[in-house]
Amino acid sequence: MINNSIVIATRGSQLALWQANHVKSLIESHYPDYKVTIKVMKTTGDRILDRPLADIGGKGLFVKEIEQAIISHEADIAVHSMKDVPILLADGLEICTVLVRQLPNDAFLSLKYNSIDELQNGAVVGTSSLRRKLQLLAIKPNLSIKDLRGNVDTRIRKLESGEYDAIILAQAGLNRLGLTEHIKETISTDTILPAACQGALGVEARSDDKQMLELLAPLKSPEAELTTIAERAFLIKLNGGCQVPIACYANITNGKMCVAGYLASLDAKLVIKREVSGRASDAGQLGDELANMVLADGGDKLLMGLNG
Repeated sequence: MINNSIVIATRGSQLALWQANHVKSLIESHYPDYKVTIKVMKTTGDRILDRPLADIGGKGLFVKEIEQAIISHEADIAVHSMKDVPILLADGLEICTVLVRQLPNDAFLSLKYNSIDELQNGAVVGTSSLRRKLQLLAIKPNLSIKDLRGNVDTRIRKLESGEYDAIILAQAGLNRLGLTEHIKETISTDTILPAACQGALGVEARSDDKQMLELLAPLKSPEAELTTIAERAFLIKLNGGCQVPIACYANITNGKMCVAGYLASLDAKLVIKREVSGRASDAGQLGDELANMVLADGGDKLLMGLNG
């Protein structure tokens, strides 16, 4: 950071730009004297669109170049969908701020059907997520699941063109972009458990940039930070990424946190679902405890197989 200037590094997708501009406006509302600019970058994940994420290295491909820009001082901060942040950050960087969380649920979009229950045998459903695919097939085993890549608007165009009978996307991104026209169902977390940290936005900065860390502190949501801590603790303990069908969702009511976790084999012959609850202030311990339960119930052997 130079004087009162802040550079935000971001991907160039419509959603990424919305997120960067949202943080830009929050910073400017708190600090009118600061000049905030946006640096658009193309990541490896943006360039490779013809293969599932699980086949090309996972969600970290969306942040690698952006993190390097922060490390090299080409940018000061980055804004991420927390569900896309890998379990290990680049050395010297940290998620210093988590903003108020949007709905964590997945959304069912279709021009033909009004709900998952209405899907007919053989209906083509688009998703690139192993987590969504396996949970959906547990409900409707005779669906045809087809990979779906690209930005949110690209995915919706593929639905509108008739390539898919339905698609499943994170509702938070649709809400943020105002692309809710084809949402027919907000999927209950009891039906499809979300990706860890889905709906949460995080700001990444250099750990030694104390001025920036202090400046961003007013943007924090204490509740979103706690749920993010719990869900990422679960992921980190299980070493879960895109190659693993894994889900986790924490919610807080009156200071009490409930954390639900899901892990499955690729053939869905083994599915492990567990929950823990306790004080929200013990978020990290709860996520860790839940992961230990999953490991003890067969998750350790399952992960050994999935990770090769």
